[in-house]
Amino acid sequence: MLGWELPPHNSGGLGVACYGLCKALARQGVDIEFVVPYHEKHDIDFMKITPAHQQGAQVVLESGGAYDSRLYIHPDGREERLDIYGQVKAYEHAVAKLAPETEFDIIHAHDWLTFRAGLRAKMATGAPLILHVHSIERDRAGGTPGNPLVRDIEETVMMMADAICAVSQLTKDAIVADYGIPADKIHVIHNHLNDLPEVQHRDNTMYPYIAAMRGRGYKVVTNVGRLTVQKGLPNLLRAARIVVDHEPKTLFLIVGGGDMFHELIQLSADLGLGKNVLFTGFQRGQAWRDSFALADLFVMPSVSEPFGLTPLESIGFGTPALISKQSGVSEVLQNALKVDFWDIEKMADEITSVIQNPSLPETLQHNAFRELQGMHWGQSAQKVTNLYQKYAAGVTA
Repeated sequence: MLGWELPPHNSGGLGVACYGLCKALARQGVDIEFVVPYHEKHDIDFMKITPAHQQGAQVVLESGGAYDSRLYIHPDGREERLDIYGQVKAYEHAVAKLAPETEFDIIHAHDWLTFRAGLRAKMATGAPLILHVHSIERDRAGGTPGNPLVRDIEETVMMMADAICAVSQLTKDAIVADYGIPADKIHVIHNHLNDLPEVQHRDNTMYPYIAAMRGRGYKVVTNVGRLTVQKGLPNLLRAARIVVDHEPKTLFLIVGGGDMFHELIQLSADLGLGKNVLFTGFQRGQAWRDSFALADLFVMPSVSEPFGLTPLESIGFGTPALISKQSGVSEVLQNALKVDFWDIEKMADEITSVIQNPSLPETLQHNAFRELQGMHWGQSAQKVTNLYQKYAAGVTA
C-alpha cells in the first residue's frame, strides 16, 4: 500500500482514512506493508510501515502540511529541499527500486501523490494496481479545473489501473465526468470514523475563554479542517455576519491551518466579525477534541468534499452537524442539517435555528449518534478485501 501520510504525522483526513481502512483490513487478515515517503516512528502494530527512501535520502518531517516542501538529506550529507512535485518524483523512483525487492500480491495507491509510484510498481512487477481516490484535482481547486500536471497524472494512471476505489458516489461521478473512466471500473468505498478516544470532561479546557463566554450565554459554532478554497470558509464567514446580526452572542471557532489562513482573518475583519470569530491554527489532542465538544453546532460548508470525516467526528464528540450537500458524507449521514455550499442565507438560517431552539440540536445529535453507531470501517474493508481477492486470483490464474 502506497500512502503519503499516517497519524500522527498527518496534515488532514487522508492519513486518518488510510489508518482506519488499514486497521479494519488487518482485522480481516490482510497483510499490509504501508510505504510512506518519510522516515518517522509510528505507534502502529497492525501493519508494517516502510520508508520508501531506504537506500537514499533521509526525509525530514517539519511543521507544515502534506503539500509543503520537505528537506531531503542525502547519504553524502548534501541537503535538498523539494517542493511537492519533486517529492512525488522522488517517491516514484524510490518505490520503483523498492518494489522488485518486496513480496506482495496487490498494489493499493492513495491519491495522486502516490499514483505514479503505483504505476511504476505495477510495471516493475506485473501486480494488479488498485487506486484509492480521496479527491480529484477539481475538488482541491474548489470546482475549477486546477493544475494540468496533476490532472494528467490522475487521468493517465486511472486509465491504466486495474480498479479504482472512490470514497463516495459524488467522487465516482466526478471521475467519470472529468476523465471518462468507465463507471464499472470504479467502486464506491465510503470512509468511516476511526475509534475515538473517550471524551475527557475536564474543567481545564484548552479554550478557557470560550468556556467563560459560554457561561455568559454565548453559543459556539465550530469548523475544523484545512483552510483552503475547497472548504468554503468564506461562505461560512458571510453567513456568520448574518447570524451575529440576529444573535450577537455567537462565537465562531475556526480550527485548522492552510493557505487561506490570513485571507480569512482579513475577511473576518472586513465583515466586522473581529469579536465573534476566533482562529486557532492547526490543533491536535485535547485542543482538537475540545473544538468539537465545546460547540453547539459543527459546520462543514465545503464547495466540494469527496467525503468529509469531520462531521462524523463532531457527532462522536457530542455535537450535531450542518454539512454542505456537495459532500460525500451526506450520502451516508441522514441526521444532519444540509445546505448547498453557495446558499449563504439558508446556512445562516439553519445556524440561527440551532442557536434559538435548544431542542433542535439535542434531537439532531441524539439521532445522529444512533446512526453513527451503525457505521464502521469493517463494512468498507470487506469491499476492499473482495477486490483484493478478485484481482489476486486473476494474477495466479
